Amino acid sequence: MPSLLDIRRRVRAVKSTQQITKAMKMVAASRLRRAQERIQSARPFATESARVIANLAARVDTTTHPLLDDRTTPKAGGKALLFLVTADRGLCGSFNTNAIKAASTFIVENPSRHVALGLVGRRGRDYFARRGFEVRFELVNFFASLKYDHAKSIADAGIEAFITGQVDSVHIVYNEFRSVMSQRVVVDRLLPLRRAEIEQAEQPAGPQTDYLFEPSAEKMFDRLLPRYVEVQVFRALLESNAAFYAAQMTAMDAATRNSADMIEQLTLYMNKVRQAAITREIIEVVSGAGAL
Repeated sequence: MPSLLDIRRRVRAVKSTQQITKAMKMVAASRLRRAQERIQSARPFATESARVIANLAARVDTTTHPLLDDRTTPKAGGKALLFLVTADRGLCGSFNTNAIKAASTFIVENPSRHVALGLVGRRGRDYFARRGFEVRFELVNFFASLKYDHAKSIADAGIEAFITGQVDSVHIVYNEFRSVMSQRVVVDRLLPLRRAEIEQAEQPAGPQTDYLFEPSAEKMFDRLLPRYVEVQVFRALLESNAAFYAAQMTAMDAATRNSADMIEQLTLYMNKVRQAAITREIIEVVSGAGAL
């Protein structure tokens, strides 16, 4: 049976841990609010860019654009580039594990294709880098100062690999933020862009806007398609960043509640031990008095 001193030390240790988890929960909640604001600011631009590209697709022969060159078939092999977006830190529940599991599932379900990896985030990098996979791209320790340039560097790496023929398709795996309690792992194909998806992009209700392109629509298409890919990557990074803080806040809240339960149990056990010690001393005193 542990002594009262050992139990008190354990209670103090759990209380210290509770203070840390409570502080981390408050920090995650504060950062989550800022991350949500960034998502709300980015989504309108992403939607409007998809609408503009849909109008362009109706005016340009998109089959000649390299980013629309679909070189993959259901039975063919080929090579794919998979960007995996994880966090740089842990203490966020199953956030990183779910993304890594989705990437592993993608690799297993495509045995006829060689999958190269682009690892975004330290946790995913640490997991796959030591397992013998081909890593074409790495980007870590940037979520604290997430900028559009980070998404551009990722998109440029994917576009270059696709246009030069090094890979036949580019995909991205990330956690989509849905609510504080819910995050969903998404596996999206970035390249080649599906013409049907572009032409069927969400259109607002009411009369459609017509455009006059200067210079030609073809040149605008060459500029907007890479930007469209960059926007999708940036949105994925923002979604993953918000989902991380939501997962961390939820995990730290659960840890804080568990610490409170553990403190209550330890305090009750400590009182029982102390009461047993007092009872034993009283019995010894009474027994000694009886012996006299």
